[in-house]
Amino acid sequence: MDNVKEPTASIREQIPRTAEREHSAPIFMTSSFVFDSAEEARALFADEAQGNIYSRFSNPNTDEFVAKMARLEHLDGGIACASGMAAVFTSMAAFLKSGDHVLCARSVFGSTHQILSTIFPRWGIDHTYVDIADEKNWEKSFKPNTRMFFLETPSNPALDIVDLEHIGALCKKHNVLLNVDNCFCTPALQKPAEFGASIVTHSATKFIDGQGRAVGGVILAKEALMHDLKFFARHTGPALSPFNAWIFSKSLETLDLRMERHSANALRVAHALEKNSAIEKVIYPFLPSHPSYALAKKQMRAGGGLVTLVLKGGVERGRKFLNALQILSHTANLGDTRTTATHPASTTHSKLSEAERQAVGILPGMVRLSVGLEDVTDILRDIEQALSQSDR
Repeated sequence: MDNVKEPTASIREQIPRTAEREHSAPIFMTSSFVFDSAEEARALFADEAQGNIYSRFSNPNTDEFVAKMARLEHLDGGIACASGMAAVFTSMAAFLKSGDHVLCARSVFGSTHQILSTIFPRWGIDHTYVDIADEKNWEKSFKPNTRMFFLETPSNPALDIVDLEHIGALCKKHNVLLNVDNCFCTPALQKPAEFGASIVTHSATKFIDGQGRAVGGVILAKEALMHDLKFFARHTGPALSPFNAWIFSKSLETLDLRMERHSANALRVAHALEKNSAIEKVIYPFLPSHPSYALAKKQMRAGGGLVTLVLKGGVERGRKFLNALQILSHTANLGDTRTTATHPASTTHSKLSEAERQAVGILPGMVRLSVGLEDVTDILRDIEQALSQSDR
């Protein structure tokens, strides 16, 4: 498989075929694996041999999923986790200790903010937020004890774009790990490792699955980091189930096609809604009106499936809009084949203070759309009728 293109590998690469001669990889729903001899068991536990012991450590289904993701992200290996937040937490905690300092782009998911601001301080791990728009001053925020820089790009939900090449060079200069949450783009649209990321994290629940079926996460990393990552995961247990790993691995077979359609539909929605008088602002990375349009075009293959709207009329207009939707799903999830809508200030980012939300551009009338794979005319018709209904 070394000489085939990535879309082919994501379809064709799988674990070795069993004696049953199956075409599609089976699901290995087993908690443990047997040993051929006492010596083999000893060697496996002593790390003198490679093989499966227990599904908390490894499983053929998680191995296949991770191998595919590592290839797509141009990294050396990784681990699969039970949720996206388990992946985010493990990708940090595996490499941090008391006294360490984390730099973080200010606009991150609400639960990531809670890890940095509430959980890590209990363990003596400090953090500093930097503004995405103030990258000229990022270097001033590095400290002698800075161990990691964590960021999302595009950010959730304001769709700010971080210059990966710039931050990659800074992290290399200061010998700091660059950890990028690539959930919104997936490796089909953006490869942070090409810009210097040592670690890439995903909520596989989103576009990787793509159908709103299963919860999971994955961490991809450079070879030099794999020992510490696997040690931490083995002894803290964030393991993904074999069944969910099988779902995610199968989903990767259509990832390229899905992301192309998500992006094409989202761009059409964004262009159309820019002309709607009920909307104060439309945010989409591949709109020329986006302040980082040129940067997005440089480091992303397409704009992705997320479109953020700022409705005139604030929270009340947003509530009426969501209640008036007939086709779109009102749910906090994203990355589904079905278009979804949510109000970040009252849901996904409600644990942030009003000042914290304002600092990352989460406005009261903001609605995040995850544009799905339906016919785009149906998506637009439902949005436009809901906008009309919400004005009454």
